[in-house]
Amino acid sequence: MKDIEQYDFDITLIFALLNGRVSAAINRRLAMNFKEADINITPEQLTILSLLWKKDRVTQQELCNITFKDKPNMTRLIDSLENQGLVKRTADENDKRNNLIILTATGKAIEEKAFLVANATMREALSKVTPQELVMGQNLLKKIFISMQEKPNKGF
Repeated sequence: MKDIEQYDFDITLIFALLNGRVSAAINRRLAMNFKEADINITPEQLTILSLLWKKDRVTQQELCNITFKDKPNMTRLIDSLENQGLVKRTADENDKRNNLIILTATGKAIEEKAFLVANATMREALSKVTPQELVMGQNLLKKIFISMQEKPNKGF
């Protein structure tokens, strides 16, 4: 295998892609599509709701661990979801130091509509990507993610 330095990469483009510009563009479109569909959540809130739709009654720390968000950001997100009546906090009966985050009836009710908008947005984002390219991209991003979970290299 050739050393990576031997290839002529557009590092600016690669860094822009990997540092979130693609994600930001998709999130902007998703926010716009939510607004047009009269769904009053943000893409960031969708991430939390999606996790709760799969498994309700989780701790704030579990949500932090799954999403890689710090506690202050997670608190802010849950506060906003609670203010909108989509989730509520309740003390964990097994450990009173923890709050469980629970979907409300309103939070459960928007699931289908929110997923329809999110899926349509992703279809739009991927409309010029072939299935083969999507598999390759997914595998590439998975490898990058895994390499970032390994012990850091201090030799830079």
